[in-house]
Amino acid sequence: MLDFVDLEADLDEEERLIRDTAREFVAEQVKPDIGDHFEEGTFPTDLIPEMGELGFYAPNLEGYGSPNVSETAYGLLMQELEAGDSGLRSMASVQGALVMYPIRAYGSEAQKEEWLPVLGEGEAVGCFGLTEPEHGSNPAGMETYAERDGSGYVLNGSKTWITNAPIADLAVVWARDRSSEGEGDDPVRGFLVETDRDGVTTNEIDGKLSMRASITGEIGLHDVHVPEENVLPGVSGMKGPLSCLTQARYGIAWGAVGAARDCFEQAREYALEREQFGGPIGRFQLQQEKLAEMATQITLAQLLAYRLADLKERGDLRPQHVSMAKRNNVRTAREQSKVAREMLGGNGITTDYSPMRHMANMETVYTYEGTHDIHTLILGEELTGLQAYR
Repeated sequence: MLDFVDLEADLDEEERLIRDTAREFVAEQVKPDIGDHFEEGTFPTDLIPEMGELGFYAPNLEGYGSPNVSETAYGLLMQELEAGDSGLRSMASVQGALVMYPIRAYGSEAQKEEWLPVLGEGEAVGCFGLTEPEHGSNPAGMETYAERDGSGYVLNGSKTWITNAPIADLAVVWARDRSSEGEGDDPVRGFLVETDRDGVTTNEIDGKLSMRASITGEIGLHDVHVPEENVLPGVSGMKGPLSCLTQARYGIAWGAVGAARDCFEQAREYALEREQFGGPIGRFQLQQEKLAEMATQITLAQLLAYRLADLKERGDLRPQHVSMAKRNNVRTAREQSKVAREMLGGNGITTDYSPMRHMANMETVYTYEGTHDIHTLILGEELTGLQAYR
């Protein structure tokens, strides 16, 4: 696998084990069938408990069954899963960074004990309800609200583009608390909503041309009652959901490298095996230039991901760092997947090869969890002190 500047030479034993376990899992359990799932618009749900058994859900958290592995190990896991398919990494990323993380960071002891073990083992599936039909890049404009009702809250509203929603047992829903006093105007709070509660709907979104091997849906909330003990007690305001997104975007920055690397490996293998004009096409300068540029850009993305892991490990990682890495690495994967596809010629448009599937998926990854343009403006504000999106 492409590791041009020997970054993996510095991995410790545990990091190598996690990388190899995930790589083997993807090679044996994912790649043989993922093209069919993409074509049919299905997710391999049978892999969910196996991924739990292998410890793929939030292994970088501490306690409640999570082993607290290094941030590099977690990044390598996301990289290997996305080398299989973005839908696979998204499932694990949502389960870990967007569901388990807020419960671990902001939940009560009872919430942690009830949910973290079963989510970590893949016995339950979670989803994260933030984006709304009218509020994507501006989540602070959310209209979903909660109102006190004696022994708890009643929730109303809708969320959309929610990974895992149609198969989720639990939704972490962010809503404005209209009955809060002394904390400003309707502060945002997190609610743990079991999807089998009366008034909850989780319809699947179909017709997707990207992330087809991923289950995406909506969350409808119509007079849904949740008890007081389902409120995340440790956070109020937009800090809650935004901190979760920082965790998830960190995984995306690593995962995109995996997709780009898989495209490179497919293109290199094809260039060495495909013969035209009396020899492999890899001998032509045009093909070698494409491989050289792909390898360079992917290596730069790898360097950025590894640096992020160092910063995160020592507690110095800031959201702006993650914005730069998410923005750059997804763009790299998006651009290099196109180059890999063209190197495969006509064969490259089939599900027999991964680059066009990765290329389609990257259109979603380029957009979700902060669009490319929004991350550009976040960096612009950091560099100038001037806010351009208000």
